[in-house]
Amino acid sequence: MSSTASTPDRPIESIDHASMNIGIVGAGIMGRLLGWQLQTSGYQVTLFDKDPIDCGTAAAYTAAGMLAPYSELESAEDVVYQLGQRSLVLWPQWIEQLEAQHYFHQAGSLVVAHPQDTADLEHFNQTLKHKLPDHQDIAYLNQQQLRELEPELASHFQSATSLQGESWVYTKEIMATLAHRLMSAGANWYAETTVSHVEPGSITTDCGSYQFDCVIDCRGLGAKPDIAKLRGVRGEVIHVQAPEVNLKRMVRLMHPRYRLYLVPRDNHHYILGATQIESEDTSGISVRSALELLSALYAIHPGFAEARVVETLTNCRPALLDNLPAIHKQDGLIQVNGLYRHGYLLAPALAEQVVATLEGSGKTAPDFSEIFHTL
Repeated sequence: MSSTASTPDRPIESIDHASMNIGIVGAGIMGRLLGWQLQTSGYQVTLFDKDPIDCGTAAAYTAAGMLAPYSELESAEDVVYQLGQRSLVLWPQWIEQLEAQHYFHQAGSLVVAHPQDTADLEHFNQTLKHKLPDHQDIAYLNQQQLRELEPELASHFQSATSLQGESWVYTKEIMATLAHRLMSAGANWYAETTVSHVEPGSITTDCGSYQFDCVIDCRGLGAKPDIAKLRGVRGEVIHVQAPEVNLKRMVRLMHPRYRLYLVPRDNHHYILGATQIESEDTSGISVRSALELLSALYAIHPGFAEARVVETLTNCRPALLDNLPAIHKQDGLIQVNGLYRHGYLLAPALAEQVVATLEGSGKTAPDFSEIFHTL
């Protein structure tokens, strides 16, 4: 594989955008979606990543793939909700183009609370009513209405908040699908390659230096040496197989310490997450976290008592001080980072912004100027 050199002193504004050669550092969900979108616009794309193509330690492999902007309104800034809403528009379109409909689910989510946590649920509901009055995708259910949607939850909860617009994706499958599309369309991919230095128009690896018209840094926490105040936030998840449980929607359980969620997969497989700890430790799940998560799991549905733990996963989310995403740009270099807990939710909208930036007036996108910063 080789990269096409660009003229070092040629500004991006004067380049024929359709012929630009783009180097992307980091092939997580942000790098793959962005690379695929650039390919569809006619760009030549080269990816660099420390992981193999089909597996690795990227946070994208640990995430449950929730697309839940309504759930974030309680704690996140409005821009996260707005970007998430844009991604909810883009994801179905892109899933169809990828022919990956089986890996995308739009059944919505339910927010529930046990009696000791009903005040938290009421606060959550009041926030939704204040920020999104009369929103058609939000409904406040009594026990009978809950029984009609999820009968097995109604035996344990008297009410729920239904967020009908929320969705989720199968993360590992989407990552594999994007890799296949990128490779089949001619992307250069330097897998298992350590990137030692990134600068405008240039990527240096343990194998040499490569020149591009523009470099896009999507390394997440791997970009910490180059992005001030980037930090990792530890998260732990548990995968279980539960033949006695039949839930079709995502479930968010109010919890005094974490934003706990349960995401269904095929064959009675469920993902429970996630802890949120200010630490960059990626070692195995702690006893405390395992006890809290599994206790919450059993409290959602007693059928989980006989579930089998398939695996536990730990990773660190890349976050900036304000927990908001940011796109830093200068001639020849764009850095996309700070997706925090919202990687799959925000990546499509951020990819759209980057493509629009490269193409200038050639492509329009919703205005999210507040996430752009000039280096």
